[in-house]
Amino acid sequence: MSASLEILLRDARIDLVLARIEKDESIIDEVINHIDSNIRSIKFNAIHVLGELGEKSKNSILKLRKCLEDDDWSIRREAVRSLGKIGEIAKDAIPQLSIMLKDNEESIRSEVATSLGKIKNPTNEAISSLIEALNDNSEVVRTEVAKALGEIGPDAYEAISFLMNSLKDISWTVRTSSAQSISQIGKGSIKAIPSLIKALEDKDWRVRFRVSNTLAELGKEVVPDLIKILYHKDKFVRKCAVDILGEMKITDLKILENISELLHDRAEIVRGKAADALRVIGKEAVPTLIKKLDSVKGKTKNLLISALGGIGLEAKEAIPTIINLLKTPGLDLSREFTFRSFWFGFDSFRKDPLGRKASLRVEAARALGKIALNSEEAAVALGEALYDPKKIVRREAALSLGKLGSLAKITIPSLIKSLKDKNPDVRWRASEALGSIGVNTEDVITGLNNLIHDECDFVCESAINALDDLTEEEQKYY
Repeated sequence: MSASLEILLRDARIDLVLARIEKDESIIDEVINHIDSNIRSIKFNAIHVLGELGEKSKNSILKLRKCLEDDDWSIRREAVRSLGKIGEIAKDAIPQLSIMLKDNEESIRSEVATSLGKIKNPTNEAISSLIEALNDNSEVVRTEVAKALGEIGPDAYEAISFLMNSLKDISWTVRTSSAQSISQIGKGSIKAIPSLIKALEDKDWRVRFRVSNTLAELGKEVVPDLIKILYHKDKFVRKCAVDILGEMKITDLKILENISELLHDRAEIVRGKAADALRVIGKEAVPTLIKKLDSVKGKTKNLLISALGGIGLEAKEAIPTIINLLKTPGLDLSREFTFRSFWFGFDSFRKDPLGRKASLRVEAARALGKIALNSEEAAVALGEALYDPKKIVRREAALSLGKLGSLAKITIPSLIKSLKDKNPDVRWRASEALGSIGVNTEDVITGLNNLIHDECDFVCESAINALDDLTEEEQKYY
């Protein structure tokens, strides 16, 4: 025999009560009646169940409002929570809830704020009470109040100036919630832009992150203020400003020029963010990126090449520039691994002992694999890079040739030579590329067969996969 509803509520078997209601919604009225129980656990759990049911328990609102005056603080809190879960149809409870923002119990004040945000339909009294509660002694309450004002939305317009003050709160959770709420309240939040800009100076990264998102959501109105702080004394403010402009995908040429100037910033974190912002902006930023490649050095140049690669096919006008960066002056393409090639490698090390130029060639090879999928000229350049003295350049060149597919068939002789490269990573990527190119010749098959018993397992596997791909390709024609 199944337990009675009263026993289930007493024992907090909420799952079973909800299961019964799912089968028979008339049980909701029985649950409502149990709010009058003299047994605390039954009363508490009945209120809890009604909250879980949301709008289905609309007939319980009057009784739940009565519970707001209960002597037991936990009953009052559960009633507050359930009214919030019922939502907008519980709007008649707003006046009582507003008064409860001054309750002695912190958890009740916190739940009241949350519920007012869920019920929405605010009265002037509710807004005034929430604004006053922004000064609550509890940071938990202040945080929930700030969130609630955001949930209410445009109707909470008069709270903006108070939320702006909360951006200076000692608690980071209050500051971040305030910034988010300002953006949620709507167009009126434009008046808060100066305070939000100032809040970018906050020492807590979580606050800066939330404020940055808020500013980005506000749209083009924030651009003039962002331009002003691109040269702020604080590197994190500069970083946030350029990050926001990138996220907004501002394509104005003057603004792109302003962003590109930060590629010369003294802080590496700012230079990196400027390059990333240009990448995010995309096609319109390509001319700016190409132009800046001539004036930046070291890691920043690498970042710009990577940014162009990140833009992809829409950066095709950068192909000639990147090809030029990939080339190694004085490289003898007819060489085998002889004394001459050894001397070339030694001379390359002597001129660039730290490999900075090699890192440029690596990025160039990678970028061509992303933006030059239709460029035969790029395929030729990548084929030449298979003879680069740096193994990492040879590896990336082979990898990109694989991405070019059949267009790279003119490099097959060079890729076959690369199957004998001393570096296993190069042999691995070269065999992959030959499989992707899909040209089944005797020289290709012989070269790949020679790798089946390579000392490196991943090279063997790659050669076998390439042979399988070529076999499948050949069978399509029979």
